[in-house]
Parts: sequence; C-alpha cells; structure tokens
Amino acid sequence: DKSDSENMTSCSIGIAICPDDADNRETLLTHADTALYRAKMEGRATYRFFEAKMGAEVHDRRVLEHDLRQAVSRGEFNLVYQPQQDIQSRTVVGFEALLRWNHKTRGSISPAIFIPIAEETGAILGIGEWVLREACKQAASWPQPLTIAVNVSAVQIYNENFVQLVHEVLLETGLAPGRLELEITETALVRDLNRALTTLRRIKALGVHIAMDDFGTGYSSLSNLRAFPFDKIKIDGSFIKSVNTNEQAATIVRAVLGLGRGLGLPVLAEGVETPAELAFLQSELCNEVQGYLVGRPAAIGTFATLTHPGSGPATGEEIRVLLAQSA
Repeated sequence: DKSDSENMTSCSIGIAICPDDADNRETLLTHADTALYRAKMEGRATYRFFEAKMGAEVHDRRVLEHDLRQAVSRGEFNLVYQPQQDIQSRTVVGFEALLRWNHKTRGSISPAIFIPIAEETGAILGIGEWVLREACKQAASWPQPLTIAVNVSAVQIYNENFVQLVHEVLLETGLAPGRLELEITETALVRDLNRALTTLRRIKALGVHIAMDDFGTGYSSLSNLRAFPFDKIKIDGSFIKSVNTNEQAATIVRAVLGLGRGLGLPVLAEGVETPAELAFLQSELCNEVQGYLVGRPAAIGTFATLTHPGSGPATGEEIRVLLAQSA
C-alpha cells in the first residue's frame, strides 16, 4: 500500500515467519496478508507481525465490510434527529440528522465502529448519498422551515460528483438550499486544501450552508476559518463538559466564541447536558446549543409539534416532556 508525498514513500507491511506461523508457502502468504490487513486497519504506514487471533478478527472485519455495503439495499439504516436550539430564545431552529445501523443479526452497531470502515472502503459514498436524500426529503415535508444538518466525510468532499449530487437532491426533494447545512470536520480539508476549497465554494453557490464540525480538535486552524466559506462553527462537546470544572476548557470556549463574533460566524456548542453548562454558554453569548439537555436523538415523529404548524416552536422543556412520553 504505497503513497507518495513530497518524494517520500510510506507503506504498510504484514509479516509472517516460517516456521513459527506456518511451514508452507501458501499458508505463510495468507498469514502475511492478514497481518498486512491489520496494519492498514491500524493507521497504515506501519507494520504488524501475524498473530493467531488476527485471523478471526480480520474475518469479522471483512464480513462487516460486506454487510455494510448491503445495508442500504437491505433497509437496515435509519435516521434519528437531534434538535438544535437558539440559546437566547430557547426555541428549536433545526435538527442534525444522525445515522443508525440496525444489523439483521448483530443488532445496533455504533457509528463509531461502522463509519470509519465505510470511509476506508469507500462505502461511505453510497451511504452518504442515502443519508443526504433521506434527510432532505424528510425536512422538505415539514411545514415549519427548520434547518437540517447533515455530516459529510472527506471521501464525499473529494468525490468529483459530490456537488452535482447535492444539487440533484435539492431539486428532487424541493428543499430550499438555505435550509440545508453540511457539517464538515477540518480534518477533511487538509488532504488537498485547494480542491476542498473549490468544492465548498461550489456548494455555497447553490445556497447551501457549511458548518465546521468539532472545532477545537484535530487540525483546527485560524487560517482555515478565514480561507474557507464557513457559515457556522460547532465547538466539540469534549470542551463543553469541562467548562465548569476546568479553567483551560472554559478559556478555550470563550476564545472560540469571541472568534466567532469577530468573524461574524454563529457558534453552536455540542454536548450540552447540564443547566450549569447552558448557563455558562448563555453568559458567554453563545448562539446555539445541542445536546441531551435540549433533546436526545430520536425518530422525527417525536418532534411533530416542532416540525408541523399548530403549536409553533417548542421550548427545551417541552422537548424534554415529548421525549419522556416517547421513551
């Protein structure tokens, strides 16, 4: 597995030793291939020696990869929605669509497990298209013009057909472009900044909004905030959990909020779970919040009073009552 970068070459290596691991050529090569597969799974540009337990693990991984490619056609995916709330008015202004996989035999599989596999294998392209279509179709059916946020991976951003796909989905579903927000981690931009910038500008030209997701982690860079056409900054929830106990975390959150104001970018804080965290963010003039305190991810029917006219925007307390009734 070779890749060139500034005239440097890196590779992944799998090693099996004769006669300890096998005493015939075919089995030895199979074990070396298994070790190579493990090296790629663990970050690439590294090496791994074969271990007996690797066989079962690699087999399980390959079965999961196969099932992942079939999950859309089998109808195993579904979306849940988490409300995003304006912090001052305490009204819900939109939702983030979150993907869930209910495997036919394994049951619920965490996105933390299957999303990286989907990205590594390229399956994320088909899965991401399904998510985008479903989320936009759902949002287009709401009489209330709430926004819908959809996560986009680096693989999608660098796919040459992605902008066309977004355009087609908007036309097919009838969703107003300004109601769609694509969430992109800064890590997704570093592979090819110029190419990513071109793609994001074309998306912006459609009228779609772009949010920088998980700001404060990975490759966060002030220069990227200035260069890329972001409409919103999302502060990673790991910082929010510590604002009342860790002065460094509180300082970082204050700095990001000040940065957002200076750049004219609204800031959304993720992972808000306690009234104390909410109070801190209100006092620091954060714009929006998302987290268990506002509402847990749930089927969209749970939020019918928000998405359909008659009751108007609901407060955080009303959402919590709705969620309790649906539990």
